[in-house]
Amino acid sequence: MAKWHSKTAVILAAISAALAGPAVAAGMTASGPAAAAGSRPAGAPIQLALIEGMSGPFANAGAAVERNLRFGVEQVNARGGVRLADGAHPLELVVLDSKGGTEEALTQLRAAADRHIGYILQGNSSAVAAALIGAIDKQNAREPDNRELFLNYSADDPALTNANCSFWHFRFDAHAGMRMDALADVIQRDKAVKKVYLLNQDYSFGHDVSRLARAALQAKRPDIAVVGDEFHPIGRVKDFAPYIAKLRASGADAVITGNWGNDLTLLVKAAREQGLDTKFYTFYGNSLGAPAALGEAGVGRVIAVADWHPNAGGPASDAWYEAFRARFPAAQDDYPVLRMPLMIETLAAAMNRAKSADPTAVARALEGIRFDNGFHASWMRADDHQLMQPLYVMEMDKAGTRGVRFDNEGSGFGFRTVLALPAQLTVPPTTCRMKRP
Repeated sequence: MAKWHSKTAVILAAISAALAGPAVAAGMTASGPAAAAGSRPAGAPIQLALIEGMSGPFANAGAAVERNLRFGVEQVNARGGVRLADGAHPLELVVLDSKGGTEEALTQLRAAADRHIGYILQGNSSAVAAALIGAIDKQNAREPDNRELFLNYSADDPALTNANCSFWHFRFDAHAGMRMDALADVIQRDKAVKKVYLLNQDYSFGHDVSRLARAALQAKRPDIAVVGDEFHPIGRVKDFAPYIAKLRASGADAVITGNWGNDLTLLVKAAREQGLDTKFYTFYGNSLGAPAALGEAGVGRVIAVADWHPNAGGPASDAWYEAFRARFPAAQDDYPVLRMPLMIETLAAAMNRAKSADPTAVARALEGIRFDNGFHASWMRADDHQLMQPLYVMEMDKAGTRGVRFDNEGSGFGFRTVLALPAQLTVPPTTCRMKRP
């Protein structure tokens, strides 16, 4: 484990103390009291397999995921690991490179099963997530003594917790419909928006964003004209200048996009280079590299939606963010995604509750679990395994301006909250018909 800065240890001790208290649901405790910090559990490690694109066009996103998950694992282990019936065990993150492809992800899933790793972590592609869910369903039916549980931190296709829901899949991110509803609340109030262009990646999630955007606009701003609805190959466009030219020609004064990774970074960079004066309503405009790519052109123009952001505010939130920055001090590594470490924390709490690392027992413990780290309360809906948590819509501005205390990745630009929705106002309907073992 890398050596932590002393400031990190102090901050995390305070957070650990909060987590060790009554913040978790009744009948369940977090991984242990702050006094246990630094102890090394004696039991065998419980392995968690991260199957993600660690090479290829989205390698930077994969590396950011690994940092966030490793931060969560280190927090749990610093408090003594998880407490099972046979004693304490540390968590161990095992990184498996899918190269961003579905077939390679399935190959790595089989490798994880061969190693009897019971926990699969993935999120940077809904198409990959859907394939993994199907394969895990078959694996668990075929080999009940070698079951796997899928923890999804970013794959946002609503179908994954609706028509295609699975007992073996839990989503810790708000799905596309939940995010779009929050964005639409802000668009509804933005009377300057008259024409919208929809530009998305050409796969299931991108098509979901397009469909959901049309429905949300029709419900909340029927006066807005959709002047473009276009899809581009995922991870293959190197120059977005032709798309920016189309946006300019359409007369659109706003763009709605679910792009992420390099597809978002290159899009906003092309907009800056061509001086496109339009607003971007995004799912991931605050994501890795995007604020730096936008620069001054993003100020007041880029809107994003997320479960949390560094300027959400409050002493506990600020302390958590400062701990992350202390752990990963390089500016380019400063991309915290709260839900990822909290996914690890919630998993640990479920193992403590079940007194077991058996995936079936832990899945049952995760259903209905409530977790509160002191500034971000959430619960896992048992009906469809969709996490309910607060959502923030935010606007990009210069660091140091009102409401923007922290910047993103040393870029000099950050985000201020324009709409904060408590968890109870983000709850969507579901069509899931869960089949339980």
